[in-house]
Amino acid sequence: MNKNKISDKKVAYYIFYPLLFVFLMWLVFWIEETFHLNFNTYGIYPQKISGLKGILFSPFIHANFSHIFNNSIPLFILTAFLFYHYRRIAWQVLFWGVLLTGISTWLIGRPSYHIGMSGINYMLISFLFFTGVFIGYYRLIAVSLIIVFLYGSLVWFMFPIVAHMSWEGHLSGFMVGLLLAFIYSKKLKIAYRDKKKVKIYPEDEGFLKHFDENGNFIEIPEENPQNNETLDA
Repeated sequence: MNKNKISDKKVAYYIFYPLLFVFLMWLVFWIEETFHLNFNTYGIYPQKISGLKGILFSPFIHANFSHIFNNSIPLFILTAFLFYHYRRIAWQVLFWGVLLTGISTWLIGRPSYHIGMSGINYMLISFLFFTGVFIGYYRLIAVSLIIVFLYGSLVWFMFPIVAHMSWEGHLSGFMVGLLLAFIYSKKLKIAYRDKKKVKIYPEDEGFLKHFDENGNFIEIPEENPQNNETLDA
């Protein structure tokens, strides 16, 4: 019974934040539509100091229903993958991914407001794909292949083929995801392969216990169900 409860808590953790991110997007969109507001000026406006505020706000702003709908499903799936397979570094990836994608878009973008979650989705696609490839373990490579199957065709939208689409944001996100995959995969690969379970961070020993010497994920039952370890948030 306790084991089932623990599993339920883990599942809830893996989907809670993805659902929260999607909910915040739709909440902002609902406020705009209901009160006839336009938050586009809170987007990223390249090469203007005032446009830097969009690094934080632009992912939650969308032009229309089609725009937000097309971003919602990928965001949920990709963040769920991120929190499940890379729980200990998920928040770091999101923090640096949002920051660097926004800055890159601000640097290379056209003089217009860049809005939407697409750049972050491209960052997550790139990170999940390349991390699996760089680490080289079959379970993580399987995730990479799923990403290619679901979103491989989106690579074309990193080029200026649609006039009203921020290809700069897509390209920025993809390159940032590749950079983060390169940085984190080195640490993860060492941690997975080292039989002494070298820690990536001081609190990562519990995380590494879930992998055998071949890098395969294994479920470890709790020794003391009444003293459950708190999940990082």
